[in-house]
Amino acid sequence: MIISQLKPFEEVLDYVDGEKKVFIVGCKGCAEVCHTGDESQVLEMKGKLEREGKTVTGYCVIDFLCDKALIKTRLYLHEPEIDAADSLLVMTCGIGVQATAAVVNKLVHPAANTINVGGARGEWRGSERCRECGDCVLDYTAGICPLTACTKWLINGPCGGTKDGKCEVEPAVRDCGWHLIYERLKKLGKLDKMKTPPQVKRYGKMQPPPELRSTIMWALEQKETTKV
Repeated sequence: MIISQLKPFEEVLDYVDGEKKVFIVGCKGCAEVCHTGDESQVLEMKGKLEREGKTVTGYCVIDFLCDKALIKTRLYLHEPEIDAADSLLVMTCGIGVQATAAVVNKLVHPAANTINVGGARGEWRGSERCRECGDCVLDYTAGICPLTACTKWLINGPCGGTKDGKCEVEPAVRDCGWHLIYERLKKLGKLDKMKTPPQVKRYGKMQPPPELRSTIMWALEQKETTKV
């Protein structure tokens, strides 16, 4: 299970600054369990945005936002509402934000941070991966994670080793993550995003919070919080 936590609303508002219309996407998978992307949370976010003068053109809560084929099928039914929006606000983990960004021709904003809980998570078929960094930057990178797309985890642009759009680590098979980010921003007409001041990554958030720290032996290692 992937644990997500809603970003402060002020941060979400900053993402949609200058935009008038937003389409919201929620997730019935892990995000529903975390109460970050179920229908009630989506409707609550809708109300908050509308009180700030934004128009929510529509919303959709999808079974699993880590499945691009499912996302594309479900969002197809909302094509007019999505076309009318300036962007999509995606209420789920980093994987779902990336998968959504891969199938829509719109800027996608993350509404949540993905929290590291230690141990191992299940696998999924898509190519999207999340470092569970606790401080999602996908808003600035067109929904492509620099921590997983870049072999060096660079968050402020490419290194000097990239050539012809390829990563110097595996030039025969791997695209430069920042080349992919640049190309998608260019396609969306949002290259101004690359003028954003350098991001200061809070790497401490990549550690599991004290109350969630665990290994695969989760149940055996958790401290008792109640007495019998």
